[in-house]
Amino acid sequence: MKAIIIGAGRGSRLRALTEEVPKPYAPIGGRRILDWLLESLQDAGLDQIIFVGGYQYDLVRADYPDLEFRHNPDWAQTNILASLMCAEDCMDDGFVCTYADILYRPEVVRRALEHEAEAVLCVDTHWRTRYAHRSQHPEDDAEKVTADGDRITRINRTIPSHEADGEYIGVARFSAQVSDQLRRTYHDVRERLGDEPWKAGAPFPKAYLIHLYEEMLEAGHDFHMVTTDGQYMEVDTEEDFELANQRWPKLYG
Repeated sequence: MKAIIIGAGRGSRLRALTEEVPKPYAPIGGRRILDWLLESLQDAGLDQIIFVGGYQYDLVRADYPDLEFRHNPDWAQTNILASLMCAEDCMDDGFVCTYADILYRPEVVRRALEHEAEAVLCVDTHWRTRYAHRSQHPEDDAEKVTADGDRITRINRTIPSHEADGEYIGVARFSAQVSDQLRRTYHDVRERLGDEPWKAGAPFPKAYLIHLYEEMLEAGHDFHMVTTDGQYMEVDTEEDFELANQRWPKLYG
């Protein structure tokens, strides 16, 4: 099964760290986020990895010649969902996808691969503990989920924190069948809306990946979850960068 890293954006909230290099180059414990990601994916048994790039695309291609690449030339005008779909030709046999600005252990990916469901999202059940020290990234911005057992019932930023069962960390695994459903749903919505507003009022090209999940949940598709109890961090702001450097290498370096 292939893994797709969605890394087209610049990451402007990291400010000077991304003036000349892309967001997954931010160093955590002396290693790039991208190197941590590759280690976790490969340790989980995924060695065919596609990187969807945009900002500083040629730099990443030169630095990581062993990866396969897809390009989002419109990265500045689009968002995560559009970037992922730049690699839709890599999805026929099912795939794992991951955001490029996160840190997680290979066990998280293994649990997703081993789950019997066709669509599996990785969810941090200790998510509120991480937000206690994130003044630049409030809980309101978390991609929260509710669940009945391990079956996801909602995924939305607007879910009140006290109702959420966890936060989607940005890692998911889809079978070939669900991959086809994802692509068909995406193209159906794009044909219907064009550049018109969609979920959360954002223009369709600016949609997040969770908006596609939400559309499919509302249509009756099943999504299940595997959980992680904190073996995960997001690096979205300068504050996150400092926290990750303080904590991640001590735990997993």
